[in-house]
This record gives sequence, C-alpha cells and structure tokens, in this order.
Amino acid sequence: MQWRRHTTGLAFSLLFVVSYFTNKFVLSVLKFTYPTLFQGWQTFIGAVLLLLSGKLGWVEMSRITRSAALSWLPGSCLFVGNIYAGSRALSRIDIPFFFTLQNSSHVVSYIIVKAVRREKKTQWPKLISICLMLLSAVNLPWYDPQFDYSGYLWAVCHLVCVGAYRVFQVHYKSSNLSDLEQQCINYLFSVLLLAIAAHPTGDLTGALEFPSLQSYTFHGGCCASALLGFLLLLTTVKLKSGLSLEHFGVWIFLSKVTAMFLSPFIFHMDINIPSLFCVVVSHAGEALLVYAQRDSQL
Repeated sequence: MQWRRHTTGLAFSLLFVVSYFTNKFVLSVLKFTYPTLFQGWQTFIGAVLLLLSGKLGWVEMSRITRSAALSWLPGSCLFVGNIYAGSRALSRIDIPFFFTLQNSSHVVSYIIVKAVRREKKTQWPKLISICLMLLSAVNLPWYDPQFDYSGYLWAVCHLVCVGAYRVFQVHYKSSNLSDLEQQCINYLFSVLLLAIAAHPTGDLTGALEFPSLQSYTFHGGCCASALLGFLLLLTTVKLKSGLSLEHFGVWIFLSKVTAMFLSPFIFHMDINIPSLFCVVVSHAGEALLVYAQRDSQL
C-alpha cells in the first residue's frame, strides 16, 4: 500500500511539473496569450474526458442534480477567475516568482477563515508561515529584474481566487459533491463562460492572427496541456484520497520545488540574489505551514 502511495505521489509530481512547463511554453514561448481560448480548450477537453471516464466506469461519479450544481456556482466562478488570471500571470512571470506569489493565497484563506470563524486562538507556527509568505510576495516586485505590472496585477487576482476557492471547497456543506463532481461543474461552467467571453475580450479575433496558429508545435502544446491537466486532476484526487492533508501538502511542496529548480534549464530567466531570497523565504514559509496544518482542515 505504501509503495502505491509513493508511486501516485511521484506520478503527481511528474504531471505537475510537466503540466506547468507545457502551459508556460504555450503562453510565454509561443506567446499564445488568449486565456479565454486556451483555458476554454483545456476545460472543454477536461469536461469531455471526465464525463467519458464516468460513463465508462473508470472514475466514480454520481448524477449531479440541478440544485447541487447551482449551489456550487460560487466555487465555479472562483475557479474561472483562478485559471483566467493564472494564465495571464504565468505568461508574464517566471515560474519561481509565480509560485512565490501563489503561496500568498494562503494569506487570503487565513484572513477569510479568521473573519468567518472569529477565532481568538492563534497557532504561532501557522501565523509565522503566513507572515513569511506575505512578506516575500510583497517584496518580490521590488527585486524582480523583469517586473511586469500587468503580470503582477493578474497574479494578485489569481491568488485571491485560489485562496477564496480553497476556503469555499473545504467549508462547503450544502451537498455531497465529490472532488471529481465539483471539478466537472467547474469545467462545464468554465467552457460556457469562457466561450461567451472570447469575442468581447478580443481573444477570438486576436487568435485568428496568431503567427503559429497552423504550427504543429502549437497544436501539440495545446493538446498536451489539456491531456496533462486532466491526468493531473485524476492523480490529485487519488493522492488526496489516500493521504492526510499534511502529506498531500508535502507532495505539492516537493512538486513546486522541483519545477522551480528545473525551470531555469528550460526557460530563459533573469533572477538576482534578493529575488531568489524572496523565493526561498516564501517556500520556507510554505514548508512551515504544511507542518502547522498537520492537525487542521485548512
């Protein structure tokens, strides 16, 4: 049983790293910066594969009622904000800096939980970790050699949506939707919303003039990103079901560190000592948070 968990964890890490690298390649190297189309394609393929897998009995999915789907819509709205803003940010920010900013989504989750629960008890390791991630994210723009105002603005939108979605998912109690059923609703809602937004945002007309539109590299990158995203979803759900929150957090942390370590060998990066220090401190805070959350839900 233990070796199966390790195998699933290694598969998760591999898919996590390759998925981020593929998305970064399409967004930054090929410069396909049309997130309504790119994310719409990914969620469409994800929805088709997930529904097909459910029909064939490869994954366990129950029939989703209309009331359950409607009650989950706030989560789906946050999910769309997450992937749209995340694409915008990732296209302009290097992967180590992107993860450093993304880590501060835990600050958003912490503030929301504190505001809703009005708890007076303070876990000092958790508070210290939150402060480390916040300070790293706040200071990073000052030291980023390739600072991009728009990229950082989208990163803030992304981390707010990620933090709020995390809280909503953990504390959502109005139905018994599984993780796969929640994601199925997210996919279907995203396809609809992003398809509607493709023309008003200018992505549709811009994509028609994209220089690499007929390139096999571009087509391969888009297909790979959609398939990898779906496989990453399946391994994430399987890994979460067999591990505690603490151990799942460990695998996410190791996957991020691996992606950050390998990214300079794959993509051109401009990094200096102060910005590297921000990255290291942020992920030291994340490691401390994983330890502090070993007995909590969030």
